[in-house]
Amino acid sequence: MAAPAYDELAARARALIPVLRERAQRAEELRRIPDETLQDLHASGLFRMLQPKRVGGSELPYEAIVQLTALVARGCGSTAWVLANLANHHWMLALWPRESQDEIWGPSADTLVGSALMFPAGHAERDGAGFRLSGHWKFSSGIDASGWCMLGGILANAEGELPEYYIFIVPKSDYKVLDTWHVAGLRGTGSKDVEVREIFVPAHRAMPIAGLKGGIAAGGETAPLYQLPVFDMFPYVVAGVSLGIADERSALIAWDAMMTSVKQKSPSARIEGVLLAPMIEGGVETVLGVTRDPVFGPVVMFGLGGVFIEVLKDVAFRAAPLDEDSAREMIRSIRGIALLEGARGKPPVDVDRIAAALVAL
Repeated sequence: MAAPAYDELAARARALIPVLRERAQRAEELRRIPDETLQDLHASGLFRMLQPKRVGGSELPYEAIVQLTALVARGCGSTAWVLANLANHHWMLALWPRESQDEIWGPSADTLVGSALMFPAGHAERDGAGFRLSGHWKFSSGIDASGWCMLGGILANAEGELPEYYIFIVPKSDYKVLDTWHVAGLRGTGSKDVEVREIFVPAHRAMPIAGLKGGIAAGGETAPLYQLPVFDMFPYVVAGVSLGIADERSALIAWDAMMTSVKQKSPSARIEGVLLAPMIEGGVETVLGVTRDPVFGPVVMFGLGGVFIEVLKDVAFRAAPLDEDSAREMIRSIRGIALLEGARGKPPVDVDRIAAALVAL
């Protein structure tokens, strides 16, 4: 049986919204996702949205993780958060050597993999045909439902050599989950601590971060989805959770999570407010803008939105003013033009309207 395509997964996500709303309070009380919700997510195929087709996954474009979790977040923000993280780990696992993939997905392709990627929390040393790992990590979302966990760690090298950053995949039998998740917001994510002590990790389950920077990784997957740089995609993993907020309480939870992240990454940053707007379903996200070049003067910019412009830099510039012919040529010059013309059976967008907007700029 073929894995569900995007439209079918979106329909299943919408069908879950009222169910998840009814269970949201229970998720908060349990401080984890209820078992019946996990069963529903497995049955829907949503966990496997980015998993390779060769093991039965849907292998959707990466932006699907934002779009589909935004739908789920309308029912329960904690459920969407866990879904985003665990679905993303299916994508990450496809970059590991096939031996690792077969070890985890072989018994069941539904097996979930958690993570805790704070690298300084883990300490590793080489040990024969593998590594010896110890550490204590915080914030492993959805760990209760996971059979494996990806743990970040720093590999000690010989004196005078720079340390190396690795991600290690370990089975549930090798790590201890510590029930430390007593918080005000997103309690249902169950983002507990994980601890390991002097465990052995074979080489095929250890990946240097240099192997996750884009291109064909050790897993050998050649689809564009699996050639994206892992850490550049992290800002988008849980973006859909905030996009899907549907009420005042969810908005406050998203605000708290955002402010916590900002304070961790930039303590001196000052944010005086945010703008909330309803998410528009369907279509293709684009970015139009104007800047002033010191040489050419006013310059018009066009590109596809999201990961395409921020990570892949798929953007075009033309000196202003533009006429409609020049604007259409500019639009068709980007690498992602096929998405605007109706890729994968989706309807084409109105390029002439985009061109008119560029001229108006």
